[in-house]
Amino acid sequence: MEKFKKFSGIVAALDRSNIDTDAIIPKQYLKSIKRSGFGPNLFDDWRYLDPGAPGEDNTGRRPNPDFVLNQSPYQNAQILLARENFACGSSREHAVWALMDFGIKVVIAPSYADIFYNNSFKNGLLPIALSASTVDQLFDDYEQSDDFYLDIDLENQRVINAAGVQMPFEIDEFRKYCLLNGLDDIGLTMQHAEQIKNFEQQYYTSCPWLGKA
Repeated sequence: MEKFKKFSGIVAALDRSNIDTDAIIPKQYLKSIKRSGFGPNLFDDWRYLDPGAPGEDNTGRRPNPDFVLNQSPYQNAQILLARENFACGSSREHAVWALMDFGIKVVIAPSYADIFYNNSFKNGLLPIALSASTVDQLFDDYEQSDDFYLDIDLENQRVINAAGVQMPFEIDEFRKYCLLNGLDDIGLTMQHAEQIKNFEQQYYTSCPWLGKA
């Protein structure tokens, strides 16, 4: 998992509440357990005018010109702005994978479904919860700009707009540590590789009849 670094990214906004995981990545695309390859089908039903199929080359499909991620400059968005209860519905980790494969590093919303929120941190996506009134203001600023950027400073827990206004956010210290250091569950375990190796050696020395698998 990559270390999360401070960055400035363009914001794409979806002014909807209760965006569910089937909208983020429809169920027919869940046949792979790889973490890559889902970006082209992110928000598939909203993004294209004709139906797609798993494994299909999407370059031949008709993009919906009214959908934000098909519009310039939002094809390169790294921050997604949404309303409350983002990523509700079924507990598919693919929703996080699809967002990240598209290039989204941060989601900003007033609230999230619990499973999506937890999955995000395990995969390196930062879900920032801001008050509904702050999100309202961000939507207002977005509507008045053709290329709305925000700075994301995880270390100091701040979202910063072009005017320098800082919007603090809360995050669990352990999750923050993991993101800043690029540590998923495997990475955390491998921090103790030497201790694990020593334990195995001592274990098989004291119980040689067990042998090694």
